[in-house]
Amino acid sequence: MIELRRSEDRGPANHGWLQSKHTFSFGSYYDPAHMGVSALRVINDDRVAPGNGFATHSHQDMEIISYVKNGAIEHKDSMGNIERLPAGEFQLMSAGTGVTHSEYNPSTSDYLEFLQIWIEPNEHGIEPGYQQKQFEPKPGLQKVISPDGANGTLRVHQDASVYQLFLEAEKDASLDVASGRTVYVHAVSGKLIANGQRLSEGDGATIKDVDVIDFVGIEKTEALIFDLP
Repeated sequence: MIELRRSEDRGPANHGWLQSKHTFSFGSYYDPAHMGVSALRVINDDRVAPGNGFATHSHQDMEIISYVKNGAIEHKDSMGNIERLPAGEFQLMSAGTGVTHSEYNPSTSDYLEFLQIWIEPNEHGIEPGYQQKQFEPKPGLQKVISPDGANGTLRVHQDASVYQLFLEAEKDASLDVASGRTVYVHAVSGKLIANGQRLSEGDGATIKDVDVIDFVGIEKTEALIFDLP
């Protein structure tokens, strides 16, 4: 079974300095038919104006992933982390018992474009944590986030894994899916086919009840693949 979520159907938000497309209900955008998929609760496609950003605010009991598409994020949090997150890099913040942070676009001329992703944890009240890493782009599928942090992946407090997919035109890759698992595909850029369905930038697909997912690049493309309980 494949359920498509087209880019143009996402919930829009325009705050002047911030323009966003919400795959799932978030903030003032509410759609009871799109509240998330399994433990995946938020995918916000954010575009932040130069010199602007999110002032200090708090989170609790949420796994928060940021992935920069263009530009860079200046990050500061209550754990003492002061970091810059450049394009192509992943950040995973485990909010746990509570954390405050701010995120800014340090550029005076260029927009910051990034994905903000929330995964609900399977452990509550943990000590907050911060991870950041850039993975060397590789053709095909590469696991970047996992429940145990094995093989250099970032660790998420949930029975979930995230893969980065890079494909050139007419190249392919496949993902074996364990019984009972749900997979969500988010097209970051370009165009690809997932089990016969065409996806373009910003499109998503929920895939269930399959043993394998076959990906084919229509053109140079990047996607994030979420293997969920």
